[in-house]
Amino acid sequence: MSLDDKLGAGADDLYSALMAAHEGLSEAQSQALNARLVLILANEVGDLDRLRALIDAARSPRP
Repeated sequence: MSLDDKLGAGADDLYSALMAAHEGLSEAQSQALNARLVLILANEVGDLDRLRALIDAARSPRP
């Protein structure tokens, strides 16, 4: 697993796209969008062991 920045300059564009996707949504709709996105991305990764490692990494505080 690599937590290095792989988006580079595209990170700002990704952030903007995520924020735009949430515009006008209620909190519940926004949470549902996040849940769907997580499941879609998990399906794209397709490796349960890798996904578990990524979940563990996300739960750990970053220095």
